[in-house]
Amino acid sequence: MNDTFNDPGMGGDKLDLKGLLGSLLLFSVHEETHELDTTFGKTTAIRADVAVLDGAQKGEVIADTLVFPRVLKGQLRGSVGNKVLGRLGQGENKKGNPPWQLAAPTDADKETGRKYLAYMATQAPVAVPVVEEEPF
Repeated sequence: MNDTFNDPGMGGDKLDLKGLLGSLLLFSVHEETHELDTTFGKTTAIRADVAVLDGAQKGEVIADTLVFPRVLKGQLRGSVGNKVLGRLGQGENKKGNPPWQLAAPTDADKETGRKYLAYMATQAPVAVPVVEEEPF
């Protein structure tokens, strides 16, 4: 029997930034992680759920994802426990790859965000089964 458990901090869906370029995104920011070992060295990340409000992936929710790009991470860092709405883009290419960043939402974007949140408020939460006796 294998009794090894995965670290819960390393799960989640992958945020495909290239596929989301230009999309209106709503981030539900959960936390900034402790340092994580990555192929580029140790770094922190922002853990969030991301709802795609328009574009090719409209309606998709990317749950429990880690956001690593420095500028994007900086835009989300001060919003732990809150929501951030913005359109995903890239900044000026100064050296290497252009930075990923969120553009401020327009009034029309804000209206889309409000409609999404109002719709989600009408959805029944997923029920957790009630266990009458201890399973172990």
